[in-house]
Amino acid sequence: MLLLITMTVCCNATTVLLSDKHSDIQIKHTTVQGVPKDSSIQATIDGHTLTVVFLENLGQVQIQVETALGGDTQYQSTPTPNGVIFNITNTGSYIVTFTLPNGDEYYGEFEVSD
Repeated sequence: MLLLITMTVCCNATTVLLSDKHSDIQIKHTTVQGVPKDSSIQATIDGHTLTVVFLENLGQVQIQVETALGGDTQYQSTPTPNGVIFNITNTGSYIVTFTLPNGDEYYGEFEVSD
């Protein structure tokens, strides 16, 4: 019984430690024709890994990741609802932009550090 309690405490401590590494990225909108869908897009950065999850069907979404200065661009087009993972090689400030089929645009800003 003591072993089980010890393992539970260690596992919970590890879970908290791992989840402290990632940061949620606030999604904002720039161009919206209808009801804002920013709450349907979730993005997190964990080290050099950008994870994007779409919570509803938004159609074929264009995703662009670039440095805050406009370099190192990565593009991907994905059907939704779906998830996408990007590996961000270099440290620095980045912007991820989402363009929906109707032209609505959303973005999030984030930092990558070692």
